[in-house]
Amino acid sequence: MPTAARPKILVVDDRDDTLFAMESALAPLGYPIDRAKTGDDALKAVLRGGIGLVLLDVLMPDVGGFEVAHYMTRLEQTQDIPIMLITGAGQDTKLAAKAFELGVADYVAKPIEPWVMRTKVRYLYETSLRMHALRERLRTYENGGDGQSAPPAHAAAGRPLSRPA
Repeated sequence: MPTAARPKILVVDDRDDTLFAMESALAPLGYPIDRAKTGDDALKAVLRGGIGLVLLDVLMPDVGGFEVAHYMTRLEQTQDIPIMLITGAGQDTKLAAKAFELGVADYVAKPIEPWVMRTKVRYLYETSLRMHALRERLRTYENGGDGQSAPPAHAAAGRPLSRPA
């Protein structure tokens, strides 16, 4: 059975310098990264599949981060992809409340310390992999399986479970 490619982290921002900074901050994690410069491109990327986490700028021309998050959380195909909304508008409790009402996984104000971003991304990405593996096991079980015992979900996600610090 062929091994599926690891899902990518989609970094979405309309500014090249911000995309470069986020990609550079995430590079030490070794996760595959894709980028999009518009909300429309972000939606196309998640609909093509293979995305495990979206880091999404709030303020973009045309289709902004809130609109992308709104669409993603309502489509069955994309509703389980965790979204980290990132804003340059500073700490705004009303925007944060709106983000969490949409169902995003995290809401962060720029500038973000690289180690904080890596910590949050590692947690969201690894959790997304585990949830995907559990869904696949459940789907196999519901379809009658192949008669073989499936490996534990954490093994299918590629890493052992570790206790949070």
